[in-house]
Amino acid sequence: MGEKLTYSNSGVNIEEGARAVDLMKSYVKSTFTKNVLLDLGGFGGLFELDIKDYKAPVLVSGTDGVGTKLKIAFMMDKHHTIGIDLVAMCVNDILCQGAKPLFFLDYVATGKLKAEKIADIVKGISQGCIRAGCALIGGETAEMPGFYGDGEYDMAGFSVGIVDKDKIIDGSKIEEGDIVIGLPSSGIHSNGYSLVRKLFFDKLGYGLDKYLKELGETLGEALLKPTRIYVDIVMKVLEKYEVRGMCHITGGGFYENIPRIVPQSLGVEINLGSWEVLPIFEIIQKYGDVHIDEMFKTFNMGIGYLFVVSQGEADDIVDLIEASGERAYKIGRVLRGIDGVKLCP
Repeated sequence: MGEKLTYSNSGVNIEEGARAVDLMKSYVKSTFTKNVLLDLGGFGGLFELDIKDYKAPVLVSGTDGVGTKLKIAFMMDKHHTIGIDLVAMCVNDILCQGAKPLFFLDYVATGKLKAEKIADIVKGISQGCIRAGCALIGGETAEMPGFYGDGEYDMAGFSVGIVDKDKIIDGSKIEEGDIVIGLPSSGIHSNGYSLVRKLFFDKLGYGLDKYLKELGETLGEALLKPTRIYVDIVMKVLEKYEVRGMCHITGGGFYENIPRIVPQSLGVEINLGSWEVLPIFEIIQKYGDVHIDEMFKTFNMGIGYLFVVSQGEADDIVDLIEASGERAYKIGRVLRGIDGVKLCP
């Protein structure tokens, strides 16, 4: 008859999964707020809504992944920061509508589960949640033998936030003459990595340990740098000023993301040179011979998040941001007669 079939000899190690849960427990619990009602191990995450400060609370949800940036984590065998990217990609999106992040859930799937690696991933997710001020209240780790390559995994995140109905920011109040304020990115964030890998690995033949003088670090360090989470500074601005539109510069760069928040009759003029383009983008453009329009269609170019505000409040908002220890740049304005986004030297 031969060996009797079990889940384990079919490739799924339940014991290793349980060990992974034990290793990640402290990371998950470090994100818990007073609103979390259930400890780890329940079939659903319980979160008590504190709505006393809201007249008409609206829940805002978002989901995302980190794309082929995962390949960099695989190549470097470093998995403790990629979870920060996962949280950032989700919470920065719901933030654009004025939502304060409440809680987060994750999904990680792999071919062969290794407890320490999964714990490292969740450690990063928990760090991202702490930066975003939200609780990690649930997740799923799926071991799927034969589905993923050796040492590979995929991940997705799910965030839920809250905003008062009359404070939802949807871009409808944007007017001609409004000012665009940009917040710096930390690097490439989590978009454009298919182009990045093709350039550095296929065309140039670089390894991740190659030191690039222009960056002051290795290529691997630059490419794995986590996505910035903008929750704290955005919430400070929203407490004091009217913001008419906000935009997370992710896949599609400037050209696809900014038009999502600007009324059809208006466009945005972006002033090149009004902020510091990070060296990594200058290297990509130079060595890849990438057209400037392609750069702005693919990457954040050093600006990860945008506010659209009135002319009268723009300087005060920049002052507030900089007084908080952040950088901010007035990078453009809203105009009629522009279709989408126009780059101006």
